[in-house]
Amino acid sequence: MRVRTPAAVAVIAAALAAPVASPVAASAAASEGRAGDIVSVAPSAFHPLPGQPTGTRAWKIHYRSTTADGVPNTVSGTVIVPQDGRTGPRPLVTYAVGTVGMGDSCAPSNNLPYGTAMEANLIQQLTLRGWAVVVTDYEGLGTPGVHTYTVGPSAGRAVLDAARAATRLPEAGLPADTPVGIMGYSQGGQAAGWAAELQGSYAPELKVKGTATGGVPADLLKVADFNNGSYGAGLVFMAAAGQDAAFPELRLDSYLNPAGKALVAGMKEGCVAVDAIAGSFKRISDLTTRNPLEQPDWQARLNQSRLGRTAPAAPVYQYHALGDELIPYAVGRQLRSEWCAKGADVEWRTIWVGEHVSGVITHSPAAGNWLADRFAGRPTHPDC
Repeated sequence: MRVRTPAAVAVIAAALAAPVASPVAASAAASEGRAGDIVSVAPSAFHPLPGQPTGTRAWKIHYRSTTADGVPNTVSGTVIVPQDGRTGPRPLVTYAVGTVGMGDSCAPSNNLPYGTAMEANLIQQLTLRGWAVVVTDYEGLGTPGVHTYTVGPSAGRAVLDAARAATRLPEAGLPADTPVGIMGYSQGGQAAGWAAELQGSYAPELKVKGTATGGVPADLLKVADFNNGSYGAGLVFMAAAGQDAAFPELRLDSYLNPAGKALVAGMKEGCVAVDAIAGSFKRISDLTTRNPLEQPDWQARLNQSRLGRTAPAAPVYQYHALGDELIPYAVGRQLRSEWCAKGADVEWRTIWVGEHVSGVITHSPAAGNWLADRFAGRPTHPDC
């Protein structure tokens, strides 16, 4: 989960580009071929700010992936490769963005070409190191259906399959044995964490060297309770809509009162700057006839997205702001403890000054340096 504080929203909110129609029918195309196979490719561009040059080539791709329930689907994304004269192999980072919203116009692939993607400057830090980057749009964001926001297994597979797709894109020049790093913060931290946990069983052929993940909403029930009635409350309702999109049997609509139905309907079409403000300071009881999070089926599905049950096969760099006002610091610490208990190689960093949004900005260089050490084959420094 990721949201901007009201001040940050005012600074970064920009008119997002209109949605690009998917050239494929997701259900039909996804059923043919392997996870990570490319369905379609088209030239794109990468600009951190409108018109800002980056010395890169980019392609928008649609690729095959897998839903939380194991059903083939199609996801979109963007592959970015520096044009720096390098002829040998280069690392690849599969990058998971934080919350952008649920409407198709919010998808990174629809904004990276125009300089309106919120994390583009962080992605540029990676391309300036000479690394290729692939950015998934996640399930249902920029492709048919509702975005399955906060559904961890789906997001983790989309992140891993994006890396597979990038190495199968001839134009990118990335061989199958390309060293891979996984990176994400907030919603992207959840996706990166799930990719790290799933990689050993789902994509063991990927040469993953490490995962840098921060501000991780590892336990959605605890995060929902923490945000209920706060200015981050909109995230709770976005997450409910995302879970309901993945698992229609949850029947979210049957729990919502008229105000709740109107809010959620708007969230499915909107981007985070508007959605976060629209849902701020609302309590679950304000918008429901009964609380779905108190029901066993909802709790089971939310717990299905809980991280910490499997040790990542590759090393992890995990960071969290002590003053995080959206994702409790204790949730991040608990994930670190659970990964450590299972024998994972984890390096933990507390961000002592700052909050949720500033955490990703100030700590992005350190996370990149850690990945650089992994690509260089330097020893890790686990501190479990």
